[in-house]
Amino acid sequence: MTRFASRVFSGVQPTGNLHLGNYLGAITRFVEMQKTHNCIYCVVDMHAITVWQDPAELAHNTREVTAAFIAAGIDPQAHIVFNQSQVAAHAELAWIFNCVARMGWLNRMTQFKEKAGKYRENASVGLFAYPTLMASDILVYRATHVPVGEDQKQHLELARDIAAKFNHDYGKSIADHGFGDAFFPLTEPLITGPATRIMSLRDGTKKMSKSDPSDYSRITLTDDADAIALKVRKARTDPEPLPSDVDGLKGRAEADNLVGIYAALAETGKADVLRDHGGSQFSAFKLALAELAVARMAPIAEEMRRLLADPAHIDSVLADGAERARSIAQDTIDSVKDVVGFVRGRSA
Repeated sequence: MTRFASRVFSGVQPTGNLHLGNYLGAITRFVEMQKTHNCIYCVVDMHAITVWQDPAELAHNTREVTAAFIAAGIDPQAHIVFNQSQVAAHAELAWIFNCVARMGWLNRMTQFKEKAGKYRENASVGLFAYPTLMASDILVYRATHVPVGEDQKQHLELARDIAAKFNHDYGKSIADHGFGDAFFPLTEPLITGPATRIMSLRDGTKKMSKSDPSDYSRITLTDDADAIALKVRKARTDPEPLPSDVDGLKGRAEADNLVGIYAALAETGKADVLRDHGGSQFSAFKLALAELAVARMAPIAEEMRRLLADPAHIDSVLADGAERARSIAQDTIDSVKDVVGFVRGRSA
């Protein structure tokens, strides 16, 4: 049986307007996992261009995500932080996976259907093949675990299918090259935490989104204290006071969302929040939530602004991370080429 070293990989797209949902649903978990895993965190700029991006904005957004990682507590010296396009092995392995994955598998991906909509025929090939690149991102580091939101779980299941099919199709060659009974691990999803799905502050039935036309629908990671407090005060609620138990949140999407946000920021559970605030009017609860959100988020925004004022430093962090990532990824892609049967020229 092949054993794989425990390694976490995850990525964030640099498409602007990083928000509270990204922070609570992903980045906080990235920070926590540093304590127990070897971590590789990637700014997935190649994924970003599956839909057109303004080049200057893409460069800025790549640095902004990097600044958010560092400001939130990710250590780019102890772990690896880089942007995807600097490591060519991602694209090389993605092509091989395009030849392993089946069209039927990709046709079942619900996120492509949602993003392409009725304009499916005009969608880029990259948008359609996005999941095979995601599989490459993970498996080029032979990652054993990936923290993902529910919306990406289907893509991770596809990555597992691709890994399993590669291991099966090339099983004899894998063994002949000394890699045991499997070359790629079947990566496990990590979906944890009290608020993995943060909803819009203007509509509790919709996920908080970068693309929502209303800036009041989200708290962005660059918002200052005044903006954070204002957005919490303007968050949509209902006329009833907060319930005293979690069952009372059923059918009250906005109340459930705000209680969930408070719980995540306070690193506690919804039941604990309602034990302290049950029966309160929203006017009072919002004041408490605004105070908590400002205390937690405003320092991150301040540190991000400081980092973004020195883009050369951010670029050096990304370059260092890319060099370390490249050394791992190159070993993988070289071995994959041997397993597949590609001839690699070697110097005498």
